[in-house]
Amino acid sequence: MAATQGLVIINTGHGKGKTTAAFGQALRAIGQGLQVCIIQFIKGTAKSGEALALSDTFPGQVALHLAGTGFTWQQDKETVKKAAVAGWQLARKEIMSDAYDLIVLDELTYLITLDLVPEEEILALFQARPQRLHLVITGRDATQGLIEFADLVTEMRVIKHPFQKGVKARKGIEF
Repeated sequence: MAATQGLVIINTGHGKGKTTAAFGQALRAIGQGLQVCIIQFIKGTAKSGEALALSDTFPGQVALHLAGTGFTWQQDKETVKKAAVAGWQLARKEIMSDAYDLIVLDELTYLITLDLVPEEEILALFQARPQRLHLVITGRDATQGLIEFADLVTEMRVIKHPFQKGVKARKGIEF
């Protein structure tokens, strides 16, 4: 693989930290002067701490788009699908724009596992992307097709989590 070829990086698994790792990768890229775009597919309209920090601190280097409607299991499938398809169209536009060095597609795996966008369509776009573009994909249950296409795959797994004891998500820790 040539040094100018962008990598496809996947953070998957049922453990905490997939999005946090992706935002860390974005921060690393920003620190090196790269242009970054982040599209969050499932998360709702409230920005997480990491999203607020990046977009407020580096407004000229990072574009952040919230394309989700929140917890998908609490909504009807048509609402979720409409938001996912709109987010996917945005992702297509941004990927092919050649305006970025790194694009984070947060929770993209759900577009496939919830049958919202065909895996073949996603992989075809990734194949057609500008050669230099790095992609970071997050979400549970990355499909075998995504895993085979990727250059780097990390699986986060739960060993112990405060939620198991009934502790709710906390500002600055989980969001």
